[in-house]
Amino acid sequence: MNRILAFILPILVCASVPVCHASSQDSISRALDEVTITAIHSERRLVTGQTIQGSDLQALSSTSIADALKYFAGVQIKDYGGLGGLKTINVRSLGAQHTGVFIDGVRLTNAQNGTVDLGKYSLSTLESISLYNANRLNACQSASEYASGATVYMQTRRPENDSLTVQVKGASFHTYTGKFNIQKACNKWQGFVDAEYTDSKGDYPFRYKSRYEDTIGVRANSDIEYLRVEGAMFSGDFQSHIYYYTSERGCPGGVVRRLSDKYDNVGREWDRDFFVQGTWDHAFSSMHRLKATAKHTREYLRYCTDYPENQNTARVDNHYRQNDSYVALSYCLSPASWLSLNTGADARWSDLTSDLKFFDRVSRFDGKAVIAGLAEWRGVSAAASYLCQYYKDDTKISVGAADPLFKATPSVSLSYTVHGFTVRAWYKQIFRAPTLNDLYYTQAGNRNLKPEFTRQWNLGLEYHAAPGRWVLSAQADAYRNDITDRIVCLPMKGTYTWSMLNYGKTLCHGLNGSTTMQYRSGKWMAGVTASCTIQDDRNRTGSADDDSWNMIICYSPKFSSGVTAMGAWRFLTLSVSELHVSERMWSYADPEDILKPYDNIDMKLSADFPHWGVCFEVNDLLDVQYELIQRYPMPGRNFKLSLTLKL
Repeated sequence: MNRILAFILPILVCASVPVCHASSQDSISRALDEVTITAIHSERRLVTGQTIQGSDLQALSSTSIADALKYFAGVQIKDYGGLGGLKTINVRSLGAQHTGVFIDGVRLTNAQNGTVDLGKYSLSTLESISLYNANRLNACQSASEYASGATVYMQTRRPENDSLTVQVKGASFHTYTGKFNIQKACNKWQGFVDAEYTDSKGDYPFRYKSRYEDTIGVRANSDIEYLRVEGAMFSGDFQSHIYYYTSERGCPGGVVRRLSDKYDNVGREWDRDFFVQGTWDHAFSSMHRLKATAKHTREYLRYCTDYPENQNTARVDNHYRQNDSYVALSYCLSPASWLSLNTGADARWSDLTSDLKFFDRVSRFDGKAVIAGLAEWRGVSAAASYLCQYYKDDTKISVGAADPLFKATPSVSLSYTVHGFTVRAWYKQIFRAPTLNDLYYTQAGNRNLKPEFTRQWNLGLEYHAAPGRWVLSAQADAYRNDITDRIVCLPMKGTYTWSMLNYGKTLCHGLNGSTTMQYRSGKWMAGVTASCTIQDDRNRTGSADDDSWNMIICYSPKFSSGVTAMGAWRFLTLSVSELHVSERMWSYADPEDILKPYDNIDMKLSADFPHWGVCFEVNDLLDVQYELIQRYPMPGRNFKLSLTLKL
């Protein structure tokens, strides 16, 4: 860690040292150059997208990406307990591996298990966060942006002036945080360095109650200590991002009846993640545009339960190391104002090593190529793409490598807009390749797995208006997702020997809706954003004679909603957020034992002055005892108080 920080910090700090001066004319011209009205309008008409940006994003009572995304329609967040628990996103019941997460247009990846822990990424450096069902449709996109069932985009905020910000925060459960941000802006480049350190015991009280038991206790082994350092630099058509994260956390495990007060889960996890990326995006003229991207990632994970007091679970002490290198090139041709054609090719090389028994080294080459077109004429918009993907593995493991995989998948979108109303429809085929864990994990991996394939249909209606001081928008989408060859882990040779298999088919029907109203008058601003999801997600594995045929998929609620209200006057901002999730079944073995519905209310009050600010937050205001995962109780009511100094 010290050697990596010694390499990173001088680069980032030096990027902030030079003194430069920008005229007001320079600042205005930069802002105007970044506006692309046509692309925004075309994209809005064709895809199902939701965005939180600017002051609305900072007003949320949220600290991580996962906290903000849970208010989007169609999103389920899985949190595996504890303040440092793994947080993954599931969109329209497609599964976490079908959701691509991008920062500044470059995908965050994990070749080992295919999931991204959203708890590792902060909102403090972001300008906006967006969720797109299928994928967004911008000019000059990389092939990887077409390769997911849903996409999350995090856009880094460009500095507009020179500043230095220091923040300290105290919170419930012995949680303490310190933040540091320095940014520089001049006429040729802008950049920032942002650092955050958090230490928490995570010892929150809980009550677990079911038909069979009633347990009261304090969450143990739920501590986390982490350091995040990141920086970015922008210069004309070029932007770069560097990121480092290191942590040690406890893995608290589930609350087990009759044993929860006798022993603590002693699992511990250590993480070290590093990436550096750069993108050059240049328009040679109104007709030709080229974008090039490069990225390198290194990740280290250690998981250990090998302690003398561990008498109830298997003892392990495993180390995993990943290297990932990525390059992409995209070209956009606009022969007419109403037509743009896009082509791109990506190449990614991943390498995984581990000290697992019977596991040595696995590497993967992942190549993607896409051709796409977008047309808009008199309110009619249409888009189509054809994506080709190729995977080839190499391994020294005795079972050998899986066969190379090549597949091509199409997507098509169509919309019509008149007087602010838009009707849209789209269809997309996509798959997710088996991860390296799925194929090669010791004893459980299956190198003969097929990709998990999805077909998505969507029909939607959208409306936008800005009468006077009001801004209004609303959208509703009906959808159907058909997933085949689901990759699941099942016991095949007794309770302790599990295998990865293509076993499963699901059919999901749903309706998403969201609306936003905002009013501004002088120094006053008020706004309300609401979203809801009605969904029926059914198991279609096997035949109608099977006990689980046509049953609701575990952890899939039939109804969920979120409402955020915000008001601001001069230096004061108040926001209140309410999230409702209906009951969920968690096991086919006992369909009547379900997770109860819950309502979670958060409140945030902040005062922002020229050189300092103070913020008070209350999460889970009503102290609701709830679970996102069975037997993983979430924290109840908790408080946060932060003080910010700005120079």
